[in-house]
Amino acid sequence: MSVALLWVVSPNTEVFNFFGILDSSRFALGNRSSIRAKMGRKEKWKSCSLSTDVKYSSVGSSGLGSETKFPVLSRVVANPVGEIAVSSEQKVYDVVLKQAALVKKQLNSNGDLDVKPDIVLPGNLSLLSDAYDRCGEVCAEYAKTFYLGTLLMTPERRRAIWAIYVWCRRTDELVDGPNASHITPTALDRWESRLEDLFQGRPFDMLDAALSDTVNKFPVDIQPFKDMIEGMRMDLRKSIYQNFDELYLYCYYVAGTVGLMSVPVMGISPESQATTESVYNAALALGIANQLTNILRDVGEDARRGRIYLPQDELAQAGLSDSDIYAGKVTDKWRSFMKNQIKRARMFFDEAEKGVTELSEASRWPVWASLLLYRQILDEIEANDYNNFTRRAYVSKAKKVLALPIAYTKSLIRPSRTSSYSTRAQKTDSLTSKV
Repeated sequence: MSVALLWVVSPNTEVFNFFGILDSSRFALGNRSSIRAKMGRKEKWKSCSLSTDVKYSSVGSSGLGSETKFPVLSRVVANPVGEIAVSSEQKVYDVVLKQAALVKKQLNSNGDLDVKPDIVLPGNLSLLSDAYDRCGEVCAEYAKTFYLGTLLMTPERRRAIWAIYVWCRRTDELVDGPNASHITPTALDRWESRLEDLFQGRPFDMLDAALSDTVNKFPVDIQPFKDMIEGMRMDLRKSIYQNFDELYLYCYYVAGTVGLMSVPVMGISPESQATTESVYNAALALGIANQLTNILRDVGEDARRGRIYLPQDELAQAGLSDSDIYAGKVTDKWRSFMKNQIKRARMFFDEAEKGVTELSEASRWPVWASLLLYRQILDEIEANDYNNFTRRAYVSKAKKVLALPIAYTKSLIRPSRTSSYSTRAQKTDSLTSKV
């Protein structure tokens, strides 16, 4: 399925050159702070094809309401041999804690998420500016609504978000793009090595340079980026998910990670009374919600590719099997199953909404626009009588235009001075308990 950013490696070196994977040392720039200093040479940056429809976005848990019969996702579970294992939720939450701690540390020292100033060195600013401009062009071409929202952000934050978006898109293209049939785990290993290089100030091409500069200026951690690559690896080796615990981890890898990448750039409002951790949880929930929506929208498309991103145990509980999905027939059992799946996705959207208001004012509009538009896809699935086998649910241009002023109005709402959105317990109870 067209998820985050996936690819494929072929023995043909042209494929590696296409994505710029072969020689990650071409732009050896030393450390992160030296990027601009060594960009003075008039070098030709390599660029990548960006031609697929990316689907990703942002934290949360599992669980549904009272009428549903889905298992509650616990943080500690027992494996088949009786050993205690950590659930996917707990694994993801450990990452959330680390990311929140990084931002909290800077907030405590500076009072706000500081943006390091550009280091003005002869001959380099033009190249770096060109790199960011190219990222903006890609964002404008493939995510028009989100791009418009970013124009309200400060220039530094806007450019950083563009750079993150482009890296995620390129990653998705590895396994979902036109060359996906050639990608192997080795290619993903090369991409991860290249990621480590750019975090050390050694970008391979102009798009890498934009992200390398971004992670130098904002407290962005490498772990969510590595986790997204791990999601790509999962797509190479796994096409069936036994339960929601497995699916939740996959959704985090390919989409929830984007929220964790973005919060340090988006910034948290100085007026917010919410904990940093809770804002990250909301960002994660948005990614999970978006990915669940992708999955429900693309059931038929994914089935034709031999992939089923629906919990096997929940299908069986509804009296359905893989053969029913491959048959592509809308039945009462399917409608009932889809109603519950949509309900869960909406619960994650509800959780995400609690945190958007806590972001810095200039960052709220693009997030609200993304949330509202993606949420409407669920409405369209219902309008199609749950036929996601042969009909693709999409939001019309008219509805997108109408959503923009609504998103803008919501973005003007200031954080509550008595925000109760501050503890993980509230989040977990709301998403994992059976009402």
